[in-house]
Formats: sequence, C-alpha cells, structure tokens
Amino acid sequence: MQKVRIDLVSDVACPWCAIGYRRLEQALEILQGEIDVELHWQPFELNQDMPPEGEPILEHLCRKYGKDAATMEQSQAEIVAVAEQLGLNFSGALERRATNTFDAHRVLAWAATQHRETPLQLALFDAYFGEAKDPSDPQVLREKAIEAGLDGDAAEAIARSDEYADDVRAAEQKFMEAGVSAVPGFILDGRYLISGAQPADVLVDALRQVAEENANR
Repeated sequence: MQKVRIDLVSDVACPWCAIGYRRLEQALEILQGEIDVELHWQPFELNQDMPPEGEPILEHLCRKYGKDAATMEQSQAEIVAVAEQLGLNFSGALERRATNTFDAHRVLAWAATQHRETPLQLALFDAYFGEAKDPSDPQVLREKAIEAGLDGDAAEAIARSDEYADDVRAAEQKFMEAGVSAVPGFILDGRYLISGAQPADVLVDALRQVAEENANR
C-alpha cells in the first residue's frame, strides 16, 4: 500500500478548514485499503493582529471584505448549511467572535507530540463553531484537551506560557514560503498544493496520482 504524507495547513477559526477536513475524511473512506495517509496539521493564523478580546464575527467580516452585514450574514448562513450537510456542528457559528488563534496553535503543537492533534483540532472546531467559545482561552483549551484524551493541566499550562511559540512561527513561515496564502491548504508529499475545501473526489484523484507517482519512482 502506498503511503502519502498530507500537510494540512489550517486555522481553528477557519470554517472551510473544518469542512475541508470532513471532505478529506470522505476521501480517505473511499481510499481505505488503497492508500495509507500520514496527516500532519500545520498552523495558519487568519487574524494574526487581532487583540485578545476579539471582535463580533459579522462586524469583522464586513470590515475585512468591505461588504454590508446582510451580504455577510447570507454568506455565513451558506457556509453553515454546507457544514451541517457534512454532519458538523456549526450551531454557534454566527455568535462566534473573530479571534487570534496563536495560543491554540501552540497547544496543538504540543498535542502533536502526544499523537492527539487531530482529536484536539476537531474538539476546537466544535468549540468555536458549535459553542462560540474562544479557542485560545486557556480554560477552553483545558476542557477540549481533556475531551481529546490529553492532560488538561498540561494543556492549560502551555496555553499560559510561551512554549512552542518558536515552533509555530517557524511552521507558519515555512508554509507561507511554500505558497500557502489561504486555508485550507493540502500539501501532498511536499510536492503538490491543493487550495481550498475541495470535494472528496478531487482529493481522491490527487492522492491516487501522487501514490501512482511514488510507486513509479
């Protein structure tokens, strides 16, 4: 069975990242027994300069995209509908605040050393889009770490420190230099970049292509 590495560049605060991961799961269900995928989550900050208190999501999006509130509300409702069709919990999506996620990425970097990064990522997506919680709040990180099978005390301690800061910044820089300017970004075996939350069949075709190339190398 061919092995393919996927670096999934993502932000906890990105709705399309949650959708993109769910579509990747669908692709991997199709490819079960055919391709062995090694998944590594990589950090990206949508709101790098956001102050700690954050900003109401619609207010933030209107300012960011220069659109009126009704337009942004409609686009958010469409995203929620896509997410819910995939079985994701986006019930708190319109109540969430735009927030900086650097501390969440630091705790996720620690979770990766425990091989529990994916469960924590999914728990944080649920916290942010389902419960409208701040994913960088040390208490939220503690709670979601426990849900993901991690040590809550350790997660909270890391959130309140600056541990893994250099690792996160280095990874962000590396993947920006690799051409990732928006998320989600799927980098297959360090060679191919797929941008956006592509449908499962697109991911299936791309993974098969890379696996075939690997087999012929």
